[in-house]
Amino acid sequence: MKRSEMIDQLRGGDFEVLVIGGGATGLGVAVDAASRGYRTALLEAEDFAKATSSRSTKLVHGGVRYLEQMDISLVTEALRERGIFYRNAPHIVRDLPFIVPRYKWWEGPFYGAGMKAYDLLAGKLNLAPSRSLNVEETIAEIPNVETKGLRGGVRYHDGQFDDARMAAALAMTAADHGAAIATRCRVIGLLKEGDHCVGVRVVDREATGGDEEFEIRAKVVINACGIFADEIRRMDEPECNSVIEPAQGVHLVLDKSFQPSETAIMVPHTDDGRVLFVIPWHGRVVVGTTDTPMKSADLEPRALPDEVEFILRNANRYLAKDPTRADVKSVFAGQRPLVHPGGNTGNSKSISRNHEVFVSSAGVVTIVGGKWTTYRKMAEDTLKHATSVGGLDERPCITEDLKVHAALERDDPNLPTHDPHRMYGSDSARILEIAAAEPSLAEPIHADLPYTGAEIAWAAREEMALDLDDALARRTRSLLLDAKAAIEAAPRAASILASELGRDSQWEADQVRSFTELANGYRLS
Repeated sequence: MKRSEMIDQLRGGDFEVLVIGGGATGLGVAVDAASRGYRTALLEAEDFAKATSSRSTKLVHGGVRYLEQMDISLVTEALRERGIFYRNAPHIVRDLPFIVPRYKWWEGPFYGAGMKAYDLLAGKLNLAPSRSLNVEETIAEIPNVETKGLRGGVRYHDGQFDDARMAAALAMTAADHGAAIATRCRVIGLLKEGDHCVGVRVVDREATGGDEEFEIRAKVVINACGIFADEIRRMDEPECNSVIEPAQGVHLVLDKSFQPSETAIMVPHTDDGRVLFVIPWHGRVVVGTTDTPMKSADLEPRALPDEVEFILRNANRYLAKDPTRADVKSVFAGQRPLVHPGGNTGNSKSISRNHEVFVSSAGVVTIVGGKWTTYRKMAEDTLKHATSVGGLDERPCITEDLKVHAALERDDPNLPTHDPHRMYGSDSARILEIAAAEPSLAEPIHADLPYTGAEIAWAAREEMALDLDDALARRTRSLLLDAKAAIEAAPRAASILASELGRDSQWEADQVRSFTELANGYRLS
């Protein structure tokens, strides 16, 4: 994806579908629209998956806790979409076994029956059957589990993925199908003819010489801005009520020793009634999450002290080796775009995780809510409304069987087994070519990070990475894996980016300074 070429297309374009928002929802809509053959554009104010969509629990899941709440329709839909997601992105999604440790006699039949229901609802798309484990089997699968009072466990399966890598793959999938997409393009107003929306006014924040404004026309405009969706709605209807209630989720990243196997732990009941996950990911362990109602949406939310202590306290109950603040390599927070048309209740756990589609009187289509697992279905539901509003020819949705960019078959010998290189699928071969052609780029960017300079160069050349935040937080996951190591890797990464993007030494210095300030917010003081 070449941003300059995309900007040229956007400036001169007259599109059928224009999507605002480059997170999971917007990218899914762009892929759906472009793959149907509609002339499609996507605008992202910051970077792909800059906010919520790069800060998830890294799971493609049916929602075990919603099964306990008897929300069967939500679980059934999510399990179906989990299976499709797993099938269409084999290089990014893997089968991850989970253990629910049992400490009371009744937990065996209770959780065992629940997981069998989970299997049944998944049907033919189930990843693997659940089963009960004795004490010895449970300890073998999750060696750091608290053994005092342990009676065994129940194993079930869900999917795991890398959210920001999936976002990059979806952006490239949309581009592969002809979509014009660009980051750092902020929508500052809507174009209307009479009472109907016919496009947007945009600021290109990366234009040579400073910000530049231009207009893009489209038959239908889709607002897919997640936690910021109400901002676009108010451009259309200034007096409209808010439908978004952000709820913050925090995760701690620990050393692999806190869960040394490739099996995750699911704690079904914490202090506040949520589940807690202890998940192996890219050679680290991710522990979370929280569910804290927030008063306003924040692009860079920070974990609250109580949230950090909540995670550590509940993790310590189930882990033999107890994590402390000193063990946390990175802490990240994201805000879920929960849909709450009826007003703020202050209890985010009670708000539906379903998605909703709204159409304004001016024809602006807004999609809100949902989660990564159901991104594809959310897009399909959005297009049902958008094609009608835009008067577009009806064309079938093909994303149920559409492989995402760079997908290889799961058993393809060319699919790298080394994580995280596996996330690049067939593109990994091109990254290796970069390293072979420029040996300096074959060197790791840091001893404690699993990336080389070639991944940084690739991000700039092909994935529209424009600064250190893009490259170290999302194209690679350096910032989430180890904030201190990411800060130490920043000067070398900035030098590579400057070379690729034609920037000078002052830009390098500014990037290192601003990234260090950002990354310090991912460290516990």
